[in-house]
Amino acid sequence: MAKDIEAAPPGGGYAAKDYSDPPPAPLFDAEELTKWSLYRAVIAEFVATLLFLYITVATVIGYKHQADPAGPNAADAACSGVGILGIAWAFGGMIFVLVYCTAGVSGGHINPAVTFGLFLARKVSLVRALLYIIAQCLGAICGVGLVKGFQSAFYVRYGGGANELSSGFSKGTGLAAEIIGTFVLVYTVFSATDPKRSARDSHVPVLAPLPIGFAVFMVHLATIPITGTGINPARSLGAAVIYNNEKAWDDHLLFQ
Repeated sequence: MAKDIEAAPPGGGYAAKDYSDPPPAPLFDAEELTKWSLYRAVIAEFVATLLFLYITVATVIGYKHQADPAGPNAADAACSGVGILGIAWAFGGMIFVLVYCTAGVSGGHINPAVTFGLFLARKVSLVRALLYIIAQCLGAICGVGLVKGFQSAFYVRYGGGANELSSGFSKGTGLAAEIIGTFVLVYTVFSATDPKRSARDSHVPVLAPLPIGFAVFMVHLATIPITGTGINPARSLGAAVIYNNEKAWDDHLLFQ
């Protein structure tokens, strides 16, 4: 593919950019704390993360119950349930849906790693980033709490949806898998929301939540066998807090 070079017009000079970069967000903006839009966005992040954890952790526990050799489907346990592919679709699909629903309210972060990356890029202020991360963590805890309440008979038995390093893998391998997976997700978020891409691809309708959801799906396919796939500190924290198992806490630093 030829290198994309912007040629100068015949009269000399260069045309103005066909896109505009938003100004960097202030590090601290006290006036932002007085705006309802900030608190509406924080509520959106809380609700979205709650729904994300509720659906995905319930999917994980439901699959483990259906595929349990000692369960009611023992005869065909190996073929029961949605499988790893279905779990990956649950995570990726929910991110697609929730980012689509909340993008216009909060930006659809639903992940402290995404919020922190956008803060470093000066896309959000420190105040907004901190409130988002708190809301995401609380939403994750509440979401997993709902799963435990609705599936109390199976929650502890099937691991509570908590992220743990699988046997046969070192902590270095697990950490590398999480770092690479998180990088893929955050890189996709930046690419999908790049104003330059939106301007150049304006003739092609691009739905930003779609590539973000697919990134989550693909990363889960690769890393579920290693760590269960975190790539979202709120997701890992919420499951660890409610499950409260020693193994989950021992491996917890891999996911933060």
